[in-house]
Amino acid sequence: MPVDRPDITIVLSHPDAELYARLVADRFPQVRTIIAPSPDQLARCINEADALLASSLPVDLFEHAKKLRWIQCPFAGVESIMPFRETIGEITITNARGIHGDIIADYVMAGVTMLHWDFRKLLRDQAERRWSPRFVAPLAEKTLGVVGLGSIGATIARRAKSTGMTVVGSKRDASVPVDGVDRLFASDALDEMLPLCDFVVLAVPATATTAALIGAAEIARMRRNAFLINIARGQVVAEAELIQALKAGTIAGALLDVFQREPLPQESPLWDMPNVIATPHVSGSATNYPERVFSIFADNIERFLRGQSLTNVVDLGRGY
Repeated sequence: MPVDRPDITIVLSHPDAELYARLVADRFPQVRTIIAPSPDQLARCINEADALLASSLPVDLFEHAKKLRWIQCPFAGVESIMPFRETIGEITITNARGIHGDIIADYVMAGVTMLHWDFRKLLRDQAERRWSPRFVAPLAEKTLGVVGLGSIGATIARRAKSTGMTVVGSKRDASVPVDGVDRLFASDALDEMLPLCDFVVLAVPATATTAALIGAAEIARMRRNAFLINIARGQVVAEAELIQALKAGTIAGALLDVFQREPLPQESPLWDMPNVIATPHVSGSATNYPERVFSIFADNIERFLRGQSLTNVVDLGRGY
C-alpha cells in the first residue's frame, strides 16, 4: 500500500501476503508494503525492500536487494537457506520460533494417547464389528523423552509432565534445568537416555549435527515396546533404517509428521504399516497461524523502526 514518505518498505512474498499487508497497515500506517506472492513479482520489487517477509528465501535475488537489511521467516526452521548462508552477508534473519509449542504439544499428546491405546487397532476392530476388550496401563506410569528442549520441546515436556508422566530430555547444556523435566541429558548422551523411554519425541532443529541423528544404532537402544514420535524434520531420522526397525519389531511403532521427502511418496511403506501413524506435516498448523507469525513480525517491525535489536534472530552458524 502506498504511504507518504514511508519509514520503510516491506515486501511480502507469501501466500497470505494480502492478510499480512492489512495487519501491517492497521498497526503501522507509516510503513509501505508491497505484495509479491510469486517469484516473478518478487524479482521485480526486491530492490525496493528494506525488509522482507518470505515463505522461501530468494537467494538468487540477493545481489539485487541493495537495501535489504532484514528477512522475517514465517517458520521456525530455516534449513533451506543454510547451504547459501555465506551469500546472505549482513542481512538479519529472524524466524517464528515460539509460536508452535502449544499446538505441537496438543498433537504429540494426542499421538501418545493413540499409540499407547493402539487406536489404529481399536478403529479396525470397530470397522469389523469385533468386540476385543483389553487392559491398558495409565500414562502416568510411563516415561516420555524429549530430544531437543527448545521452545517446542520444553512445551511438550511440560504437557507430558502435567499428565503425570516421568519426563526426561536432552539439550546442549544439561546444566540448566528445564521446567517439567525430571532428568536432563547432554545432547551427546542419547545412548543413556533412550533406554529409559516409553516414548521418544524428536524436537531438534535440522542442522548438520542432527542429520540422521536417529538411525539403526539409536533405535536399537530403545525399548522394544517404545514409540518414536518425530515432529522435527524428516532428515533427523534415517528413514530407511527406521522402516526396517518397524518391520522387525525393534520398536513398537511410530508417529511421523515429517519425512525425508514431502509429500510422502505413494510407494513409501510407511503409508500401510500397521504400527505407524503418518500425518502430512500438520503438527504446527494452528488455524490462526498468520496472526501468530504477526505477533513476532509486528514486534520486530517496531524494533526495526526504532533501530533496536530484533527478536528471534537466527544464528546462521548454528542453523537456528
